[in-house]
Amino acid sequence: MAAPLSDTPPLSLNTVAVIGLGTMGTGIAEVLARGGREVIGIDISEAAASQANAALEASTARAVERERLTEQERGDVLARFRTFTDLQAAADADLVIEVAPESYEIKQQIFQALDSIVRPDTILATGTNALSVTRLAADTQHPERVLGLHFFNPAPAMKLVEVVSTVLTGPAAAAAVTSLVAELGKDPVTAGDRPGFIADGLLFGYLNQAASMYEANYASREDIDAAMKLGCGLPMGPLELLDLIGIDTARTVLEAMYEASRDRLHAPAPILRQLSEAGLTGRKTGRGFYTYAEAGSATVVADALTPRQDGGGAEGRTITSVGVVGSGTMASGIAEVFAKSGFSVVLAARSDEKAEKAKARIGKSLQRSVDKGRLTAEAAAETLARITPAGTYESFADVDLAVEAIAEDLEIKQQLFAQLDKICKPGAVLATTTSSLPVVACARATSRPQDVIGMHFFNPAPAMKLVEVVRTVLTADDVHATVRDLCTKIRKHPVDCGDRAGFIVNALLFPYLNNAIKMLEEHYASLDDIDTAMKLGGGYPMGPFELLDVVGLDVSLAIERVLHAEFRDPGLAPAPLLEHLVAAGCLGRKTGRGFREYARR
Repeated sequence: MAAPLSDTPPLSLNTVAVIGLGTMGTGIAEVLARGGREVIGIDISEAAASQANAALEASTARAVERERLTEQERGDVLARFRTFTDLQAAADADLVIEVAPESYEIKQQIFQALDSIVRPDTILATGTNALSVTRLAADTQHPERVLGLHFFNPAPAMKLVEVVSTVLTGPAAAAAVTSLVAELGKDPVTAGDRPGFIADGLLFGYLNQAASMYEANYASREDIDAAMKLGCGLPMGPLELLDLIGIDTARTVLEAMYEASRDRLHAPAPILRQLSEAGLTGRKTGRGFYTYAEAGSATVVADALTPRQDGGGAEGRTITSVGVVGSGTMASGIAEVFAKSGFSVVLAARSDEKAEKAKARIGKSLQRSVDKGRLTAEAAAETLARITPAGTYESFADVDLAVEAIAEDLEIKQQLFAQLDKICKPGAVLATTTSSLPVVACARATSRPQDVIGMHFFNPAPAMKLVEVVRTVLTADDVHATVRDLCTKIRKHPVDCGDRAGFIVNALLFPYLNNAIKMLEEHYASLDDIDTAMKLGGGYPMGPFELLDVVGLDVSLAIERVLHAEFRDPGLAPAPLLEHLVAAGCLGRKTGRGFREYARR
């Protein structure tokens, strides 16, 4: 039997074997070769090996064209990459990275064969994101040298690499691989061995919920994707991303996650099984949630589910004047949006003083736009002149649309809607901007529930393009058509959703945030590593803890409680750590302390 792995493996992992030369394996090989390592590419398919060589030649040629490499450097990179079809080629490697198909049996065979091929001090890494690294390690002669090394696709572009240690992994092996990742210009994060690790562990639960939302006919695929891109700043919508990843791959990852967690949020949505078994696995087959021009294409083409361009709905009502209730940031932002688009706006608050302050806030916002060259001084003055502050709701008698943007308290909103019902003229549309309360409860406080609808703007309203249009079971067709048309006129993107907790964005966003807190609670990964993983691996503009501190932990907890109460899913119960921080008054940036501490202003 070979000697055990030394506590001090080679400080420089100069020769690396990559087993499996598909898209990911080829990408990893390129990263290593461009990072100065000798790379041994191994695949049982000669065609795959040839394709890997061709892909590296093409990508380095592009790099030369873009002046990111010289011809000499390109030649050196290509010279450092050699391909083979036999595992014996890995005999001299300091590190072996396995990127074979996600099959435990295939990976087990590779690792057991490597035991008798490589040196005792060679580190073995698996690129799995769904299978147990511990189980693979335990079946080898030297489990202390086995770990997970999870690159993200495309490997040359994506900065994140998760270094996954098991309870059997030697610290020296983990340290050597972490150093290598950093030397390659990547950002390593440390994770324990559980399905999905950090990034996919949080990402796939969110993707699964989006699939379930679509399957329930709650919202269209286009609206779900648009909502998450425009509402959260994500580069891709969840259903687009599932098609890119591969619906079959997503199902495999979720099955592994559910087996480990028994959390219903990880139980694969039935539609994932249906599409997988039908061979509709996404872009690679030309059809998944969307239909593509051809297999492997990224070009979406119209199909039977594509929305009609003409809308196909009822004719709407005429809106020329708008009343906005509230004196906070959201109310003033909504008033600014309507005034900029040419509407006469009455901005009503509980007193003349509060209304004047809200208008003054709009004036400052418009001046900032002028200073940045986004608006002329004349346009800013005309916009401000369209806004009439009022200390009473009686001034809403002639408005065509009344929008409330007051505190998230159902009783207070119901009282307001009862008042608006008496003041506003017949045919006026009454809208609530609630983000979590039932719209129908506001509607029932009036004698005209058919005229009530949800218009959920996102903060800051002047900048954010998304509006969730929330139709209740009582909302009239022409009211719905009116609000959708109005959103277009104020240059917003409307998405339709039903009247249930969280609508689209919060229903998908906050369970993901809650799961990040649970991951931290369980000491699975550090706060900084989780934030880094989601920004670099998931494309999120902010990590979950950064976002929670910005939103406010009290606000986040309130939304989590509403979601849990609505869906009664144990997996949606607020994380205890969130409740403890709120109880302690640590509410995020606004109090100077949340998950992180902030300098007080």
